Amino acid sequence: MLTRREVLGAAAAACGARWARGQEQPVFSADVKVVNVLATVRNKSGALAGNLNREDFSLSEDGRPQTIRYFARETDLPLTVGLLVDTSGSQRRVLDAERGASLRFLDQVIRENKDRVFLMQFDSAVQIRQELTSSVGKLDDALAYVDTETEAQLRMQHGGGTLLYDAVARACNDTMRTQSGRKALIVLSDGVDFGSYGALEDAVDASARADTLVYSILYADPGAYGIFGGGDGRRVLQRLSAESGGGFFEVSKKQTVEGIFDIVQEELRNQYSLGYVSDKPAVVSEFRTIQLTAAQKGLTVQARRRYWARP
Repeated sequence: MLTRREVLGAAAAACGARWARGQEQPVFSADVKVVNVLATVRNKSGALAGNLNREDFSLSEDGRPQTIRYFARETDLPLTVGLLVDTSGSQRRVLDAERGASLRFLDQVIRENKDRVFLMQFDSAVQIRQELTSSVGKLDDALAYVDTETEAQLRMQHGGGTLLYDAVARACNDTMRTQSGRKALIVLSDGVDFGSYGALEDAVDASARADTLVYSILYADPGAYGIFGGGDGRRVLQRLSAESGGGFFEVSKKQTVEGIFDIVQEELRNQYSLGYVSDKPAVVSEFRTIQLTAAQKGLTVQARRRYWARP
């Protein structure tokens, strides 16, 4: 009788695992449920560690060790990106800088006919400004219309809002869940939510179900909320990013939004892709925890912490 390992190996082979650029790019049948994990690894100095192999990683699910079956260094695979821009009143004085940095990022990162991007803005409503496209020209045109609400709109909305949680959930549920491959949201916001129907937990869960990284860029106008402050936006954005395996950044005098976009670009082009088949097949849909670590001391692994297991 074949062992479970032999059965899984035969299934993966039968569904046509193929090779590209000397790396494993497996294609497998629907009955072999492979969990994919994208990881960014940095050393003590903060530089990307780009020379690791499969044996350099350890992976567990709900505390149980797992066998890493697929491994590749992802530098050239297609990328799907959602750019989410906070256009609430608190962002009015930083929006021009965000638009400029966003356009520069898209121009440098997006490879036409290979990568795709959609553009969303959120304030008291959530709006798609540009559906998924590979055209930097279309994204440039759409960015010109990304702006804060007018005084008339604010009066109609009784002071406006910031639907951050709803925007992340909608981006994941409506767009990212139907996409395959590498997927990332880039959220430009001060992290303060006013008026969302959903909660922070809903946004975190949506990104996990959609297998989507969330890169958060905290860009706050210190004078936007007066002496009362604007809440703990940093904590919100840090959690969105940490749970999904993306990165959290904060614009400051020492770190510009342009510089942050350069770091995000570098990370997206220098990731590790790992895949495993759980030793415990799902009988009900549930979240399961993932812990990915590097054997070498001094390395920090940035990867998602959960995935949505389905029968």
